[in-house]
Amino acid sequence: MFRFLLRTVGIFLLFILALQLVRLPLHNPPVTADLEAPPEVKQVLKKSCYGCHSNETHLSWFDYPVPAYWIVRDHVLEARKHINFSEIGKLPAAQQKAALYEGVFQVSRGTMPIPAYIAFHPDAKISEQDVTVLKNYLLSISPAQKTTVDDAGAAQYEKWIANGNAPSSPHTAPNGIPFPSDYKNWRPISSTERFDNNSIRQILGNDIAIKAIAENQINPWPDGATFAKIAWFEQTGTDGVIRPGEFFQVEFMIRDKAKYANTLGWGWARWRGADLKPYGKDANFVDECVGCHRPLEDTNYVFTEPIRGQQ
Repeated sequence: MFRFLLRTVGIFLLFILALQLVRLPLHNPPVTADLEAPPEVKQVLKKSCYGCHSNETHLSWFDYPVPAYWIVRDHVLEARKHINFSEIGKLPAAQQKAALYEGVFQVSRGTMPIPAYIAFHPDAKISEQDVTVLKNYLLSISPAQKTTVDDAGAAQYEKWIANGNAPSSPHTAPNGIPFPSDYKNWRPISSTERFDNNSIRQILGNDIAIKAIAENQINPWPDGATFAKIAWFEQTGTDGVIRPGEFFQVEFMIRDKAKYANTLGWGWARWRGADLKPYGKDANFVDECVGCHRPLEDTNYVFTEPIRGQQ
């Protein structure tokens, strides 16, 4: 019996050793367009983000053994696809700022850096002071908020309320999702704002989503539940009240765990501008959505927390 056990352990160890040979390389390409930011901002990002989101990845000794190496390599490659601070300087300024905002939003929710990474890399943990540094930087590069209500923007909003100020049948999204033209009849479930581009957003839910909220069946959400997030550029009147102005975009999340199995069980689509132009050059635009929502597995990949008792 002891001899059999010894032989089994030996075979297992040989198997583990053989696995160490099965590894694809993890390259650190040259840094071609590093983020330009103040030293205090770069310090936070290098400490907590560059380990995965840059071409300056430095693995710890415990990251090298397989299968840990496979997991770390996949995380790094996925992270670089979403935000790569070593190449972010190639993007337009507005796109850089949007990427930073999404990163700060994830950090504020505690989904980034991912808990598993923090467990083995505690120095990467972001403090409240670090978050403040990042938010202050974003505010410093964001446009000043309008302090008076623009008549044209207000008129555009009123027209949007009346008829959408757009064709009744916009083109389908690049991934084949048709425009849900009845979304204005859905009910509000939450609201939010983006301080980086001074936009205000309202989230609506269709009947299936509203029923799921009422029955507390939102993790996971049922198939057919659909959200619309409508964004307007905000305006602040002399009375201090923030009002929606010019229409910016409307985006949708559609739950179908089988149909959209390759995109976390959700279908995404976005139409931008008063003429409702579909967003994205091709169907791969959903990679942006998946990258943002992937860390939210604990909430079925949904950012929105419904406001209870308002449906």
